[in-house]
Amino acid sequence: MANDIFDNFPLWAALLAIGIAQFIKIPLHFFTTKTWMWSLMFSTGGMPSSHSSAVTALSTAVGLREGFGSNMFAISAILGVIVMFDAAGVRRHAGMQAVVLNKLVDEFNHLLASMKTFKTRPTQEKAKKLKELLGHQPIEVLIGGTLGVVIALLVHPFF
Repeated sequence: MANDIFDNFPLWAALLAIGIAQFIKIPLHFFTTKTWMWSLMFSTGGMPSSHSSAVTALSTAVGLREGFGSNMFAISAILGVIVMFDAAGVRRHAGMQAVVLNKLVDEFNHLLASMKTFKTRPTQEKAKKLKELLGHQPIEVLIGGTLGVVIALLVHPFF
C-alpha cells in the first residue's frame, strides 16, 4: 500500500506543482519589492496560482497515465476548470471585497479611537482585518496552469 502512494504519479506531480508554485512566489516578490517574504510559501493568491498549477499537473498526469480519453481525465479536467474559475472569479472578488471592508474597519477603528469612551471598551471589540489576497488575476491562473502542465511533463519520465 505504501508503495502505491510513492508510485502515484498524478499525486506527486500535483504536490510538486503546488510546492514549486508556492516557492516561486518568494523570489518574484523579492524582485518587485526588494524584500524577502518567506510567509508567501504558505499564503494564498499571488503569482503563480498554485491551485491552477496543482490541478493542471494532476489532469496532465492523469491524462498521461490513464489516457486523455479516459473518464478519470475528464473528471480531473472538469474539476480543474472549476478550481481555476473559482480562483480567478469568486475568490478574487472576495479579496476585492476584503480590501473595501478593511478600509471601512480602519475608518471605524479611527472613529472609535477618537471617542473618549473607546479606552474603556475591551480590545475584542476592535475589528480584525480580513485577508485581502485570496484569489488570482487571470494571468496568474494562466501562468500557474502552464507551470502545472510543464511540471507533469518533466516529472513523467521518472514514473
